[in-house]
Amino acid sequence: MGSSQEAGSFGDPQQISSDNVKGLCLALSSSLFIGSSFIIKKKGLQKAGSSGIRAGVGGYSYLVEPLWWAGMITMIVGEIANFAAYAFAPAVLVTPLGALSIIISAALAHMILGEKLHIFGMVGCVLCVVGSTTIVLHAPQERQIESVKELWDLATEPAFLLYATLIVVAVVIIIVQYVPKYGQTHIIAYIGVCSLIGSIGVMSVRALGIALKLTFSGTNQLLYPQTWVFAVVVMTCVFTQMNYLNKALDTFNTALVSPIYYVMFTSLTIVASVIMFKDWNGQTATQIITELCGFVTILSGTFLLHKTKDLVEVSSHMRYPKHDEEGGSDQEGIPLKHRESMR
Repeated sequence: MGSSQEAGSFGDPQQISSDNVKGLCLALSSSLFIGSSFIIKKKGLQKAGSSGIRAGVGGYSYLVEPLWWAGMITMIVGEIANFAAYAFAPAVLVTPLGALSIIISAALAHMILGEKLHIFGMVGCVLCVVGSTTIVLHAPQERQIESVKELWDLATEPAFLLYATLIVVAVVIIIVQYVPKYGQTHIIAYIGVCSLIGSIGVMSVRALGIALKLTFSGTNQLLYPQTWVFAVVVMTCVFTQMNYLNKALDTFNTALVSPIYYVMFTSLTIVASVIMFKDWNGQTATQIITELCGFVTILSGTFLLHKTKDLVEVSSHMRYPKHDEEGGSDQEGIPLKHRESMR
């Protein structure tokens, strides 16, 4: 194989292919739609919860709320764009761009939902973008796949099978053991399920997207049963994520859900992609270290978003004390038990 085909950094403009440019554009539009959908769905959940059983405690009244469906349609459009992006570019490039959805959802939450964003939270948003940009500029090139059978061989290698097994076991344990006890007070329970199952879902989305791209280019991959297996995995993962993301949004502040979900989901997705698609093969140690530094920058940004949001909430609570005789949630969506634990 010639040197021109070796995996390299996107820092070299000559190595950026037209497919990667398409992937970038699709990923950017996806972030816009998904970031907006968080706010629309949250408004729908609040409206449905005011006249029915809240999603956070097991209710499904939001299913008859038009505003929630508007948010869901917006998210679907974003996910379709995201789905298409994975067909053209590697997960290490596409997934980090989800940081833009954090900025969009945090800004809209501040303007529409009245969820305050501290100045250092804004700095955190900037750090998320800087970290994501660093990763994008040093991301590996997409490997060429000629058939869904190649994707199936990658998915059934021992390393990825072990990873997938560990993920499924972890998700079952969280749902059975931890969600009933800690779901209302610990955001990590709901977001953990979304992120873990999401990493498997993205690998299937990428496989299915590549299969469809090959089909549209003239090589029909729908004849292979492996394509339909990937499709079933995608649907299962999407429905699981939707259910637990709704619970997280209805229980906790949007400005907390978005960044934490982003960091966990992105980290696990890139780990899964490195294992299945071997994205780091052919990259230098410098490129890999730079990508890891980008992750540290993103983590720093989300930490700022998280901690400054706590400061704003506690400050607001001290100025304008609110008492809930039933021990429920206040209008910001932060459980009172959780708030008391922060004092």
